[in-house]
Amino acid sequence: MFTIKNRQTHSIVKKPMKQIIYLCLFLLPCLVFAQKQQVERITFKGLKKVDESLLRRLIKTEVASPYDSLKVATDVERFNRLPAIAKATAIIAEVRNGDIEVTYDIVENFTIIPGIRISEANDGSFAFRLSVFEFNFLGQSQIVGGFYQRDVFNSYGVYWEAPFLFTNKLGLGANYIKDVTFEPIYFDTTTLNYKKDRAGAEIYGLYEIDFHNKAELGINIFKEQYAANDTEIDATFPNNLEASKIAVRAEYETNFLDIDYQYVSGFRNLLDARYINGGEGLLDDSFIGVNTTEYFKRIGSRGNWASRLQLGFASFNESEFAPFTVDNQFNLRGAGNDIVRGTSFIFINTEYRHTLLERGWFVLQGNAFVDGGALREARQPLDNLVSGDALEVYSGVGVRFIHKRIFNAVIRLDYGVGLGASQNSGLVFGIGQYF
Repeated sequence: MFTIKNRQTHSIVKKPMKQIIYLCLFLLPCLVFAQKQQVERITFKGLKKVDESLLRRLIKTEVASPYDSLKVATDVERFNRLPAIAKATAIIAEVRNGDIEVTYDIVENFTIIPGIRISEANDGSFAFRLSVFEFNFLGQSQIVGGFYQRDVFNSYGVYWEAPFLFTNKLGLGANYIKDVTFEPIYFDTTTLNYKKDRAGAEIYGLYEIDFHNKAELGINIFKEQYAANDTEIDATFPNNLEASKIAVRAEYETNFLDIDYQYVSGFRNLLDARYINGGEGLLDDSFIGVNTTEYFKRIGSRGNWASRLQLGFASFNESEFAPFTVDNQFNLRGAGNDIVRGTSFIFINTEYRHTLLERGWFVLQGNAFVDGGALREARQPLDNLVSGDALEVYSGVGVRFIHKRIFNAVIRLDYGVGLGASQNSGLVFGIGQYF
């Protein structure tokens, strides 16, 4: 009896042991394959003027870390947003030990960009703006440049911005602008022309919260003057206005755009809010907020639908010297220059862009657009925005001449015609897409 009992016990113990051994042998390959491949090397191909150290600071993928295709895709998308890069792709290769080598293949943009804008000044004379900007200063994606403008009077400005000056998230920017323009001011009974002179400096910090969100905070100190430019002016209207002001500006951007040369998909939202202090009378203190939402969608292999919604509000509504205008270059193509001023607005722009011809670096693109919106004039209630009288609609067609290897190298021509009560029409010329 004893012997039989011992054999049974041995058999009972032996079976589970065999099962455990078989299970371990079965799971071992699974555990080996379940381990993620490591990133052994990260290299860059095609770099000429972009500093490699900048790109290494920006990427999320790291050597000796598990390979993550989502991180690599994020790196590529981030590179494609840099002004200095026309196109970035990732090449994934397996090395001898089974680990991964990631190579970022970069096609650079030419980044020293001259600009020209030609228009008709508010007094009917010829107006132009010349500019030159370097969008990859020192190979670090810094922006430096300036402009000269002749719009009845002379204006100029200089800019510098280094978004990654301190870290891969924290940067700094500064500018000085002297903007002198010929401005029509619309009173109830008449329209008077003024020379507007605004000169000041701004310094601001830039912070990238994450890949899709970034913020700016700055302070702008400036002097603002209006001087009547008409030979005779009634004593009931202001002859000269002057104020020394300080503005605190905050900006927040959410960006989910995917850029592939001339094609864009996704959306972006930009909120700009500022409080201006130091004024009085017709140039009193004011809060000004502008929110811009853009949406882009690829249509087939050659089409692109683009839409923009702009909302603006100024808290000080008791002055004809209002901050917002209806203008060809900014909201309604074909409307004219500064045809009306106001303190709140709603503008919608939508257009279909189609690539008509693409040969190497050159792209010819056509577009058809509809622009519409309304502006609340000074001293009017806010519901004036939704009244039928304030609504203006323009439609038209345009053409774009695009250089794929030069950042923002788009020569734009649009012709817009007013619909309904809007009787204006005109040709609008500019550099870069309208939005």
